[in-house]
Amino acid sequence: MVELDVSGTTVTVRVTGSHRFLALRDHVSFDLSQVKRLGPAPVDLRPPWVRAPGTFFPGVIAAGIFRGKGRKEFWDTRFDGQAVLIDLADSDITRLVVDVEDAQTVLHGLSSVLAA
Repeated sequence: MVELDVSGTTVTVRVTGSHRFLALRDHVSFDLSQVKRLGPAPVDLRPPWVRAPGTFFPGVIAAGIFRGKGRKEFWDTRFDGQAVLIDLADSDITRLVVDVEDAQTVLHGLSSVLAA
């Protein structure tokens, strides 16, 4: 589970609880101007095949950095339908897929900030 904080134009995704250990990272930050796409993550979406560093148990959890062809993604999800997907442009990380408490509320809040 993660918490999203928006401060000015910077979004900070803070990893909470034991997931900090599994993801081997405690936060990821990016600028709102880098958001290319925002939406709910499909339950059947899977991370790229190279895990570096992180944890992956198919269908159970994906936490950490995953790399694929031209991609570097941060994942922290249990594949239970509560994840949001954030595609980024001009950033070190190209995609985030993270579980949140209430996906619809987070998506609505980020969409409102992006529209402003």
